[in-house]
Parts: sequence; structure tokens; C-alpha cells
Amino acid sequence: MSPSASADGIPWRTFLAEAERRFAAADLPSPSVDARRIVERASGYEGAELALGLGEPATQRGVHFFDLMVERRLQGEPLQYVLGEWSFRTLDLMVDRRVLIPRPETEQVVEQALLELDRLRARREGEPLTVVDLGTGSGAIALSIAAERPGVDVWATDASSDALDVAQANLAGLGRAGRRVRIAEGSWFAALPDDLRGRIDLIISNPPYVAEADDLPAEVRDHEPRVALIPGPTGREALDHLVSTAPAWLAPHGVLVVELAPDQAAEVAAFATGHGFASVSIAPDLTGRDRMVIARRP
Repeated sequence: MSPSASADGIPWRTFLAEAERRFAAADLPSPSVDARRIVERASGYEGAELALGLGEPATQRGVHFFDLMVERRLQGEPLQYVLGEWSFRTLDLMVDRRVLIPRPETEQVVEQALLELDRLRARREGEPLTVVDLGTGSGAIALSIAAERPGVDVWATDASSDALDVAQANLAGLGRAGRRVRIAEGSWFAALPDDLRGRIDLIISNPPYVAEADDLPAEVRDHEPRVALIPGPTGREALDHLVSTAPAWLAPHGVLVVELAPDQAAEVAAFATGHGFASVSIAPDLTGRDRMVIARRP
């Protein structure tokens, strides 16, 4: 009989072993990691506490939650959606199928943006800076910048009201830094008030950049929002729009930072050079792949 049939007196380590066995049998790529994360979520024992908590008897409510999460994972749903939360830099974010899953590559894009902000701050001698995150999704980028750089005003925009509901929920948990974040609905620059034109210090975006013909893993293709992945036939549609439109919105010396696919970097950088940017560079992610273009206004 499965240990999930009754929680009476059964320790959490038994459920951990059951989940790992079932995930391994289903050929999931990381059965031990997935099992641990699900037991952490169901039991409430996280991180270092889990070692002690595994010996504690499971609760009926916790086991019910465990069973639901295990079945969802076995159906191929991404672990992040199963858990309903995921870490991004310093934040723990709520995530579900309304938004893209925050990824390590995007953490590096934020790191590059913070370097650019520090450079601008040195030039601006303490004046407040304005950042816009276009296509914010869960709010991961915008909220990270607000949390990690005091004195920066941040706008977070998205065309999806569903995505903005998630971003708003994450903003509510940000604390005092959240007072410097404003959320606006609309497609790219159309979401912004016109008085920001020519006054934005940094525009950052992780736009959709997958071509329609590209082959995506089933977990991504079947679960993450298509509109946040595929902008059109070539995968360049959103990137080209952002690059060509950003100069009119950026302040002098302002910067555009965009995430993209490695095979798009050289062409997008050349495109930016032809659209009014004085300095354009390409930066890698942690695996060494070209992952972002940084374009600076003169």
C-alpha cells in the first residue's frame, strides 16, 4: 500500500522516498531534486530544517498537498508551477501558468542591468534613476531591481492582465521597496505615460524571442504561455520593435538591455548599431552563451 493511503504516524522521509521512486520510474530528469522540493513544500520544512523534519510524522493535510503535487509533476507540469513559487536572485516569487518561469539566464540579465545602473548613477551624481521593465511577467526583473537598488523608480509593464495579476501579488510581498514600483498594462511602450518619453535611464526586457519553427521542450511548449515565448515567425519581431523604439524613450546616456537567444545576438547588436545607439555590446550568461545585448544612447 502506498504511504499516501494514510498519513497516520508515517514520517516524511517515507513520502520523500516514494516521490523519488515514482519520478525516477517516469524518467523525470531530476527525481531526487523534484522529490525534495515537493516534500519541502508539503511539509513546511525547508532547507536545513528538512533533515530534522523528515523524521516527523506527516499530517493528513500535508499528504493531500503532497499527492496533488506529485501527480501534477508526473503529468509533466514544470516543478516551478507545481510548487507555485520559485526563487529569483534575492526574491521568492509566486509563479503559475500565467507567466514564464524565472530562469538563471535572466538573473544574469538583471546583473548586467545593475552594473549599467551603477555606471549611470555615478554619472548622474545622486539624481533619481528611472527603469522600465517591458513585458514583466511575474515581475522578477522589475522587483529585483527595486529590491537591490534603492533610489531607483521602476515601471513594470505587460500586455497580459493575467501576468500583471501575478506581478501585483509578488509586488505586495516586496515590502518598502515596492513603493518605488508602478505596474502598467499595455503592449510594450504603449503602456507608458507619454511624459516618460526621453527620460528613462534604463529599459530592460526579456521579450518573447522563440521562432515559430523552433523546437521547444514539452514542459515549455505545453505549459508556459505561448505569447510570452513566440512573437512571430522569425522570433525577432519583439526584439526589433524594442531596439528601434527605445531611443525615443531613453534619456541621454540611457541604456537598453534585452535578453535573447545566442544565435540572435550578433544580428540584434548590428540592428541596434543602425538605430541610433552609440555603443553596443553582447554579454554571455553563466554558461558562456551570448544571452543579452546592451545598447547605450550617446
